[in-house]
Amino acid sequence: MITSPPVTELYAVCTDAFTSRVRLIGDDWSASTLLPGWDVRSLVAHVVAEERWTPPLMAGATIEEIGDRFDGDLLGDDPVAAYSDAAAAALAAVVAPGAMDRTVHLSFGHVPGAEYAMQLAADHLVHAWDLARALGTDAALDPVAVRAVLAWFGCGAEEAYRAAGVIGPRAAVPAGADVQAELLARFGRAA
Repeated sequence: MITSPPVTELYAVCTDAFTSRVRLIGDDWSASTLLPGWDVRSLVAHVVAEERWTPPLMAGATIEEIGDRFDGDLLGDDPVAAYSDAAAAALAAVVAPGAMDRTVHLSFGHVPGAEYAMQLAADHLVHAWDLARALGTDAALDPVAVRAVLAWFGCGAEEAYRAAGVIGPRAAVPAGADVQAELLARFGRAA
């Protein structure tokens, strides 16, 4: 029997997956990704924005209270340093005592901190694959993390994401494909 790690551990593993790819970018910030309209810099900027939102949301702030604080260029002249700082702050907020039990006020409703952390973990994991593909590096993801995110995503999150328009149609999965291909297909990506 395979068990899922605690959400805080899963979040850390998924963040590390993205971080390891950020460290490989070098001068490839303008490389194309498979995401329409996004190059590597815009993909990393998306993740940094999520990470900047994490500490205040985990602390109980509302979308309205945060306002436009994180609008604009969050990467600046040193995108790796900006990413590293944002990732560290988000991780600290996720692993803080009681964070998983707090109520997080999102644009679509209020969720437990553990649910929000799962959403972020999934985003980091899938975007780690996106970034690896853009850079032409190893795109293999941690199999335990893949299974945990797939289990969570298959319990209603996929339908909610698709209805909200944040993922595309489910991609076809070839016969005999592995669990990573299944997860990516559910997120609209063809492995």
